[in-house]
Amino acid sequence: MALSHLDQSNYYDFLRFATVSADPARAQIMRECAIWLASKFREMRMEPEIVATPGAPVVLAKWKKGGSAKRRTVLIYGHYDVQPAEMGDGWTGDPFEPRLIDGMVVARGSTDNKGQIFAHMMGVAEKIKAGGPETDVIFLVEGEEEVGSDNLEAVLRSRKEELACDVAVISDTNMAGPDKPTLTYGLRGISALEVELTGPSHDLHSGVYGGAVVNPITVLTRLLAGLHHQTGQVAVPGFYKKVRKVAAWERKAAKALGVPDAEVKRQAGSPALGGERGFSAIERIGMRPTAEINGITGGYQGPGPKTVLPSKASAKLTFRLVPHQDPKEIADLVEKDLKKRCPKTVKLKVTRHHGGFPYFCDPTKGFGPAASKALSQAWGGKRVDYLLEGGTIPIVSVIKKVLGVETLLVGLSLPDCRAHGPDETFPIEYLERGAKMNQALLKEIARA
Repeated sequence: MALSHLDQSNYYDFLRFATVSADPARAQIMRECAIWLASKFREMRMEPEIVATPGAPVVLAKWKKGGSAKRRTVLIYGHYDVQPAEMGDGWTGDPFEPRLIDGMVVARGSTDNKGQIFAHMMGVAEKIKAGGPETDVIFLVEGEEEVGSDNLEAVLRSRKEELACDVAVISDTNMAGPDKPTLTYGLRGISALEVELTGPSHDLHSGVYGGAVVNPITVLTRLLAGLHHQTGQVAVPGFYKKVRKVAAWERKAAKALGVPDAEVKRQAGSPALGGERGFSAIERIGMRPTAEINGITGGYQGPGPKTVLPSKASAKLTFRLVPHQDPKEIADLVEKDLKKRCPKTVKLKVTRHHGGFPYFCDPTKGFGPAASKALSQAWGGKRVDYLLEGGTIPIVSVIKKVLGVETLLVGLSLPDCRAHGPDETFPIEYLERGAKMNQALLKEIARA
């Protein structure tokens, strides 16, 4: 199957929708993109539906051949929303005007997740033209993944019967490297919080009051520094109590990925690596929980000096979790620890944001072997790598909870694709490769 001009043109049109779900001003663009997606599914001879939610719409599309009660059904999930992107972030061109540079499509969403879900659409479209895939197919493409998928669980629950399936498929994870087919068998969960400290009722002159009034930034930095031990471990009491013990084969599989610490350092563009002792960088990313400070604010931020003793200081925190950690339980532990360590000289406020459970699925069981076969076939017989992903896809655990099925995570994203960053990229040839993988996967699932 060769990539036609029409397919590439449609992919570019998809990327031109500035579907930034975090920006309320883009609500109309989100709706327009959902309508566009529904029209493409209709052209594929699928049955599309736009499902309204309190936020961005969800697009459903179904193809059922009928005639056999034994036919399996595969749910293919993706998302059409993207992270914010502005020229001031470091983009070398308009983030929403795709460019092809050295075989790479540069645009926001090119990898995460428009390129990956579009490849699946291409695969199914070709099979329908040829009489249909070996399984029934349901596409579910949402518009709020980048802001926590808050409305998707309600859609799953309200449509539980019509979304009944044997397995779910998602391409929204990394490959181990270029031309290295990869089956991700686990994802870290997440617990997000915001901490705000208030000292004096208003900003003060640091000369007049400095030394007499407690500075909330000073207190905040001490609290944040106390989140880790010198060994790199998280210092919150009870944090590791439920952490799943990693099996020997998993550490062996991580080593077989062939991603040394030096390569992680190169991809990150960092002068050095850090983290919990006793683990390689690739093991820390997938197998171990973390505490990260995502942002810190307080006092004067403008050019030049301003001798102020600030009234407030705040920080945004996220905790990446592994099986069997619970995001609410971790948030409880963190809040308890911060309150215990925070002096009475400032007021502490902790705000909880989104959370998501970690996910684990043994790749040697269920449809895992079928996914491995399909990945190997699509990449010309190459050995399949097994990966624990450091990121979080909250909907995976929701799919298991509501629909009762496992999810096959067959990513097409390269480790250095710059997802969420400036100049995000996706190899144009991976549209065709991903479509072939989709077709092989549906065939292997039918056989399994």
